[in-house]
Amino acid sequence: MKLGMLGAGLIAQAVATLARQKGHEVMLSNSRGPHTIGELAAALGCQAGTAAEAAAFGDMVLVAIPFHACRTLSGASLAGKVVMDACNHYPGRDGADAALDAMTDTSGQVLARQLPGARVVKVFNAIMAKDIVPHARASSASSVSSASGAPDRRALPIAGDDAAARQQVAAFLDEIGYDAVDAGPLAESWRFERGMPGYCIPLRSASMARALQAAEKRVRVPDGSWRTPRELA
Repeated sequence: MKLGMLGAGLIAQAVATLARQKGHEVMLSNSRGPHTIGELAAALGCQAGTAAEAAAFGDMVLVAIPFHACRTLSGASLAGKVVMDACNHYPGRDGADAALDAMTDTSGQVLARQLPGARVVKVFNAIMAKDIVPHARASSASSVSSASGAPDRRALPIAGDDAAARQQVAAFLDEIGYDAVDAGPLAESWRFERGMPGYCIPLRSASMARALQAAEKRVRVPDGSWRTPRELA
């Protein structure tokens, strides 16, 4: 598979590392041009390209950029493609947004409207970048489900309006070392956005499913509490 990366930050680098370990081709991009990430791409065994080139390159495309930059993306080259949305809205960085702050809208829905025709799946936004590579574990099951995987395997939540796209992303997660817990459509992705009980907390599948169910709109955990080191629960 070919994986295009819109963004070359820590999340993109971590996902690229796991994808390359499984033999996938990866192209990184950023807003400053491929000449600024040539050495990084070479170190990771990836190609470097423009954002347009990475979008065209990927069978799947990861968007891992500051949320405010999502509004500059063009959907033309992403129509029909599975787009993995790793973005989070942080008001201090991205500016206030009444609908997102009130959780009457979700960042995934914003991106989907920005990229009409793309099959957007929210994923990789509820794990800290530094944990993505070390927390990956091989699967001990032959099928992808919320109950599969090794006993110490972490689960990541996903959401998207296209069921087939969610299945494709779940299969990719399984391949690189994670279980997927399906939260349903993008309208439900608020359940694992910033400050929700499952946000950036290392949880097994059953615990993640309970955390998603326990989430309440506008009821957030203390800001930054997810940075406290924790054992897998």
